[in-house]
Amino acid sequence: MSSLSPRLQVRVQQKQTLTPGLVQMVSLLQLSRLELKDMISAEIAQNPVLEEAAEGGEELTPEELQPLLEAEAERSSEPADQSILEATAGPAETDIAEGGYTETPDFESAGAAVDAAPELDAAAPATVENSEAPATADQADPFEEIDLGDYFDNYLDPGFKSPASENVEKPSFETFLSSPVTLSDHLGSQLALVAMSDAVRAAAEEIVGNLDENGYLTATLDEIVAAERCTLPDAQEALKVVHSLDPAGVGASDVRECLLLQLESRNAKGGVAWQIVSDHLKLLESRQFKELAKVLRRPIEHIQIAIDVIRHLDPQPGLRYSAQGARQVEPDVYISKDSDGYLIQLNDEELPTLRLNPQYRRMLDRTQEPNKDVRNYVRDRYASAIQLMKNIEQRKQTILKVCQSIVRRQQEFLENGIDELRPMMIKEIAEEIGVHPSTVSRAVSNKYAHTPQGVFELRYFFSEAVQGPGGTETPLLILKRRVKKMIEEEDSAHPLTDEQITERLQSEGINVTRRTVAKYREDMRIPSTHQRRVRT
Repeated sequence: MSSLSPRLQVRVQQKQTLTPGLVQMVSLLQLSRLELKDMISAEIAQNPVLEEAAEGGEELTPEELQPLLEAEAERSSEPADQSILEATAGPAETDIAEGGYTETPDFESAGAAVDAAPELDAAAPATVENSEAPATADQADPFEEIDLGDYFDNYLDPGFKSPASENVEKPSFETFLSSPVTLSDHLGSQLALVAMSDAVRAAAEEIVGNLDENGYLTATLDEIVAAERCTLPDAQEALKVVHSLDPAGVGASDVRECLLLQLESRNAKGGVAWQIVSDHLKLLESRQFKELAKVLRRPIEHIQIAIDVIRHLDPQPGLRYSAQGARQVEPDVYISKDSDGYLIQLNDEELPTLRLNPQYRRMLDRTQEPNKDVRNYVRDRYASAIQLMKNIEQRKQTILKVCQSIVRRQQEFLENGIDELRPMMIKEIAEEIGVHPSTVSRAVSNKYAHTPQGVFELRYFFSEAVQGPGGTETPLLILKRRVKKMIEEEDSAHPLTDEQITERLQSEGINVTRRTVAKYREDMRIPSTHQRRVRT
């Protein structure tokens, strides 16, 4: 039996690891504009040395700070923060030629100026007293200093608003937007107007709470009774109350009951449409209209009228209140045409412009901050901020390169529309700009471009190719559009089969199989030939 004992082994192996900076760059690349804005705001809140740039403020650039970080990384066990600080500090004085004004950006000069301030204050009264006489002699007329033209142009303008009125904080526009009404809210407001007992009301509210997004009841009456501890007659009465609410058909257990409730609300109970839905729904689904006329002993004209009534019913009555609203999309890229070609611009409006806060630089000075942990923390924060700024710029350049390559390949689409879309693969763009295909995939993920043809997702321009007329390649999206157009223009009494659609495409020079056409038709959720046929 072998004994277990500790052993030492030496192995040599190579493996790839993602540095935190590379991980951040990859995650930034796949963020949309709105997500990037939230991410930058979160970083500003977490990193004290990172702030939003403001006009006129002192700014510390990454180029000024980078030598400090490099020197700190190479320093020995003996701290040398003071020498590193001197390496990153700019020139001590900057002379202004005309005014002779000097600027002292380093903190030692600033401290000396603060120490000298009391002496200046003590000498100030004597200077003022000695200068009173000449000031009185040379004093100008105050009335001449008033710019009457500026006064009449600005202050007497009918549209003038005082600065106080302009700075008043106004409510956000979002406060005036109405929130969407859900199905439960819509039904609950109607239940509040119906007179019923407390037990029935509780059961009705429980029924409303068990409706799915389409308006169908997902629980049985026995479950409603057990949940509310009410009687079965109370639950049945509550269900009748819910059936009487708007929209008609809510609270049904299946499609047949839903359509019957809607017909009953239209006073069509017992009619031809009612009989078709109640007893012959299978014949309606298979479009056997002649068989319906024979079974119901009605003229075909009556059957057509009843079918038109059924066609206007809603099998998903609750979806109008449950469906999500239109998705708001803000383009990440603007592609516009000018005289020289197409201009590509990134939409960086409302994105915070980052800068490094120079006030924390003094904490890297060993003489001003003796705590080594504080110095290390500030140095790490500066390094993290510089890495973030570089990654944001790298993201911008990568997206611009991808969009430039897309524009070069899809100029016919930008000129003439979707029918001129060319097949294009992510691998081709990656080879052209010299990056990995996964980088291009992240760069186009969840990003939209505003083009002369409308707003499209960047992934929309990438499509597989099939062999088209004359040996050319046709995008898969264009092929699906052709199949859909053929089906829309077909005779409803004699719909096209998948084999007939395949033969038409092959006659146009597009090499596809019947199985491929059937797959495309199913992807577009188009019924089969048998289901599309209308029997008259």
